[in-house]
Order: sequence, then C-alpha cells, then structure tokens
Amino acid sequence: MNTPIGIFDSGVGGTSIWKEITQLLPAQATVYLADSRNAPYGNKSKEAIIALSIKNTELLLSYNCKLIVVACNTATTNAIDFLRKKYSVPFVGIEPAIKPAALQTKTKKVGVLATKGTLSSALFHNTAKLHASGIEILEQEGAGLVELIEKGEYASEAISDLLKRYLYPMLDAGMDCLVLGCTHYPYLLPTIKKILPGHITIIDSGEAVARQTKTLLEKYDLAKTQKTTPIHQFYSNQNVGLLSHFVNSRTVQVSYLDF
Repeated sequence: MNTPIGIFDSGVGGTSIWKEITQLLPAQATVYLADSRNAPYGNKSKEAIIALSIKNTELLLSYNCKLIVVACNTATTNAIDFLRKKYSVPFVGIEPAIKPAALQTKTKKVGVLATKGTLSSALFHNTAKLHASGIEILEQEGAGLVELIEKGEYASEAISDLLKRYLYPMLDAGMDCLVLGCTHYPYLLPTIKKILPGHITIIDSGEAVARQTKTLLEKYDLAKTQKTTPIHQFYSNQNVGLLSHFVNSRTVQVSYLDF
C-alpha cells in the first residue's frame, strides 16, 4: 500500500523517531505533524493530551495515512489506549525504554529523564512494575528542556545548566543507565555525553519504534509495493524554520499549517 505513514509529536522532537523509521523503511512516504504551538504536552492534563492527540490523528487520517506513529512519550502514555479504541488504523506508541535499561544495569539503579506527563502516567508505572522488578527507578522531570529545544536552544548554556541539575543527583544515587523518556531529548545527546561519565549507558526508544512500525506494516499488509520515490511532508503550526533545520529541508517538504 503506497499511502503514507503518519507521525505526530508536540513539536520537533519526534523527528528523531522519523529518522529511525525512514532509515529502516526508506521506501515509505511519511506525513509529520509538529504541534509546536501546544508544546510541551508534558505539563497538560490527561484530557487535554487526549484532545490534542485526536486532533492530530484526524488530520493525519485526512492525508490517508495507513498507520500512525505517536512520536511523543507523553501522548503515548496518556492517549494511545483511547486512540486505539476510537480508530481502526494501527498505532505505534512510544514509552521510556525501561525494559532494556533494567536488563543492562549492574548497579540496579536506572535514571529516567522524562516529562511530568509521562512520569505521572499509569502506563509508565505499569511498565516499570512489569519490567523493573528489583530495580530502583530514579525519576527526574526534565522541566524546561522541551521549551528550550522548541526555541532552537538545544545546545545552549541554559540547556547545559538544566541537564547538570537533573543528571547529577541521579549519578550521585548510583545510576549506570539513563533512559531518555522524551523524543526531544536525543537532540541533547552531545551535551548529555559531556556531563555524564563514559560508563553510563544512554538508551532511547527510536530504533525499537522503527522496528515495531515495520512489524505492523508487514502484519497488516500495508508495506509499500510500488518502486517510486517516497514523498515526506512536514507540517508545523508554529516554527517552520526550526522544523526544517531538524529534518534537512533540501530533501523533504516543510510547510506551515494552521492546525
């Protein structure tokens, strides 16, 4: 099936997921929504997050998307169950990679840097309970990080100061694995790696999400069959220039859309 994969996030962070998906599935067309006007989702109520997720989903369905990737940890943990019940299209969600971290940690202490909306969700706590028995999960809200990334200040001194404030206490508590629980956070990796010692393992969900997308395309017989060059359409309702920067607008279409 040659219709696109739909992807939405509360801004530019989900482009880290888009890159993993298109690397694994280079023939598949995509439509990406950056809901930067409403970023961050992490400090909103569950009801507000569900409403925004419905809005994004219905817009992607209007583009005839065959599968939707909720490229936002907060939207996944708060809304994906609702979306799966409401719509017939397959959904791929994202949640903090607690399971691989629990398998790798030697100190039995895993740090999770995420938004308030993710850390307070039932799905997050159920996942931790299921996969991290005997592991201490060190939760840290990354307040302010998404806002700075959405302003293009992902390599700023302000970002570095916030990360030091958030990471050092987890280090002092014995963390040896850090889970990045927001799709914006992979863009902070250069700064994070400067702050953390080399023995700390850093884990995000991007590669796993791409694999799950491929699995569902094959399961539902939705994979592209014709050999045509895929079209990638990106839409932002606030900062088109920033979105263009993150996806390299020379090879994709990036436009403003009031949604």
